[in-house]
Amino acid sequence: MEKEVFAGAMAAVSQIENITNDRIEALTKSHGMTNIAAICAANAIATEVLRGVNIMLTDEDAPALQIDDVLKKGIDAAVEAGADPANAALFAAVICYFAGSNAQAGVPAGNRKLGALARMAAKVPRAGVLAVPTPKNNNKVSGFAAVQALYQALAEGRITKVVGKNLPLGVAGGPLYGHNTLGEDMGFAEVAINGAKVATQGMIDAYSGAGVSPSPVISAILGVAAALEVVHPDSFVAEEYGDFFDVNSAYLAGKAACEVAGIPEKLHIRGTNEEYDAARVIGDMGVIIKDIGAPTVVGMMSFGEMLCVFQEAIAIGAGFSGGPIMPPLGHMTADAIIALRCLIHTGNDKDKAADIIANIKKTEWLDPEMAAIGANTIARKAEQVRRGPITHTIIAATDPVRTAAIFYRAQKTYDDLKSGKSVEDVVKELDEQRKATVEKNAAAMLGMMTGHKVEIKIQKVVGGARRSHPFTNSYYGFDTDADVDITVDGKKFELRGLGQKVIPEAMLNNDKDILGIVPLAAIPVTEMQLSGHTIINITVPAAVAAAMGIEEPTEAAKKCELGGKGCSAAIPGAKAKAKTVAKLAKKMMEAMG
Repeated sequence: MEKEVFAGAMAAVSQIENITNDRIEALTKSHGMTNIAAICAANAIATEVLRGVNIMLTDEDAPALQIDDVLKKGIDAAVEAGADPANAALFAAVICYFAGSNAQAGVPAGNRKLGALARMAAKVPRAGVLAVPTPKNNNKVSGFAAVQALYQALAEGRITKVVGKNLPLGVAGGPLYGHNTLGEDMGFAEVAINGAKVATQGMIDAYSGAGVSPSPVISAILGVAAALEVVHPDSFVAEEYGDFFDVNSAYLAGKAACEVAGIPEKLHIRGTNEEYDAARVIGDMGVIIKDIGAPTVVGMMSFGEMLCVFQEAIAIGAGFSGGPIMPPLGHMTADAIIALRCLIHTGNDKDKAADIIANIKKTEWLDPEMAAIGANTIARKAEQVRRGPITHTIIAATDPVRTAAIFYRAQKTYDDLKSGKSVEDVVKELDEQRKATVEKNAAAMLGMMTGHKVEIKIQKVVGGARRSHPFTNSYYGFDTDADVDITVDGKKFELRGLGQKVIPEAMLNNDKDILGIVPLAAIPVTEMQLSGHTIINITVPAAVAAAMGIEEPTEAAKKCELGGKGCSAAIPGAKAKAKTVAKLAKKMMEAMG
């Protein structure tokens, strides 16, 4: 192997930050996103679970359970990574739930709830559902919408036929009501079912009114949480609803919310295909959220990304981590829960778990190579804070792809520069390959989803769609001017000015024909806009060019970023990273003589 190829590859991976334009160092203290904190919590909790610690909630007559210690370790790991304690409590509770813990146990003495235990372990106050925000999806709303809708319906007598002010003395507040026909069979069930429906619909309407596509799963969970703040949250219910000890008011609320939100009856874990009852998941998550305190927007974003553990993530509106678009690295949280389930499912066989994750990256993403490298990057960054079985497994799953990708780019750069090409042209060719991969895979995936033959060609993607500022002209990720040709079953659609013209006009005019075509263009263009999560098409050529002595580091960096303007340099930062690795590669060559 040529020394220049080796030096370029080694320099590119010497510091994990030089593989990405995303601000991953900031993520270690939870500025802008909290996924590293969540991954660190998963590492801590998985360590305990995989060594056999019991994380089940029971109503036994004891001041503490083993799960109290596990939750505390997860919270401490998240806080160590910079998480707000309320966010840390949420992460620990949800991770324990996916590790196999139940959400609630016991009525009334010895009663324990997972969210409440986590909140108390984090030493944060309870805040109520109205203070819980939704994840940010451009705009955002909050659980206030669910609470408002529910209380309006309660005041109007639309939730239950049991009129509380008419309850006789000795019945009101006692077991003749609470553990008998009027309460468990009628009043509680009605409040759980009808309350969850009204609250979930309130969330959906608020989302839409804020100009945001409603998230079915977040709407349902906050709807359930609002209802469970009112109804007895763990009451038994009539036999017609299910078996004793198996179905309670939380389950009924979850089932009702799923019906309103359009969530399928069964959810499945990506990779392992384990099946979950959606009503139970939504009900249990509602129990957790109602007690958890006041997580922040970024905490709820990581929560939504965790729900991307399900195969149905896209349909239920969970988050970015469900693919097929590779998001900024700050969103990559689902992999932690997938790795957790894979390790548990395989009996802690890390090799088998890694194989499952590798297959997910290979089959579920528009650009499998870049998706694997992105996951590797964020797992390696998380290990700088807290190592453990989750990050070990993700790295093992994705290291082979990363190694092959770095080597290919280093070797190609060496060969092309030797043949007389400029380093700028090398980057352009690599980015053209990246764009072609996205076009091809997006067409295949969307064609399979729609049942049509789809062809996609991104004719232009540059900056300055609406502004003349030099910054937006230089980095297309902020003001994208995209032209896309879409061919469906032989019929061609030329979408010119996708973001600044086609989409606004179609939305405001409710042009259903164009709105039906827009996703075929928007999905691959979005993948391109977010390409800065992995910039090896820029940094590796810069390092090799400097190692060969063809370019000085500063010039190599400048030319490589310029070559990446059509794809990998969608956001600023690549030039500085390229200069760093180019300087290092040059020093490596000097050291090797």
